[in-house]
Amino acid sequence: MESYKREFIEFLQSAGVLKFGDFTAKSGRKIPYFINAGDIKTGEQISKLGEFYAKAYFEKIGNKRTVLYGPAYKGISIAVSSAVALAKQGLDVPFFFNRKEVKDHGEGGVFVGYVPKEGEEIVIVEDVITAGTAIRESMDILSSVKGAKVAATFVMVDRKEKGKTEMSAMAELEKEYGFPVYSVVDVYDIIEYLEESDENKENVDRIKKYLEVNGAKA
Repeated sequence: MESYKREFIEFLQSAGVLKFGDFTAKSGRKIPYFINAGDIKTGEQISKLGEFYAKAYFEKIGNKRTVLYGPAYKGISIAVSSAVALAKQGLDVPFFFNRKEVKDHGEGGVFVGYVPKEGEEIVIVEDVITAGTAIRESMDILSSVKGAKVAATFVMVDRKEKGKTEMSAMAELEKEYGFPVYSVVDVYDIIEYLEESDENKENVDRIKKYLEVNGAKA
């Protein structure tokens, strides 16, 4: 396993972002592990998370300037920290996010921050994709931005789960919308990491059993 993947998984666990147990995903599926960026609680943690997203950004997109979009609520801090991390490395990108409820006073509208201009490319930053529900919601919201063009989506973990078909949710999104979906690590990286200690056997077995039913076939 690449060193940065190991470092990232260790970070997710130490920050309480990666948990094991019985959870219900936004898709309604009962899952044996949970990834929640909402558990990032300190400046150091959110700064570190932004650095990982920036690393992934440079690796996949390079120095190209885009506009970061962070879906409310968890995506907001990811967008801000990622923009800061990119700026520290010489790439100053604008960012924006949405409100859950449209504001009818002041500047009004559903968005806060930069307003993308027609032709500018948007990169969505989210915490995780299970069935693709959250990204589809984001695409509906972004449809109100004139000339909006999403160039890519970045998430922390690819759960490698099937979406509406036997394909992975990420593959379905790529096919449906025509942009790539990138992740820092995937569930099989997490399994490989956990298998290094016998103490994790129960969690590994539960995740594998879950993937036998819900794992993508393509």
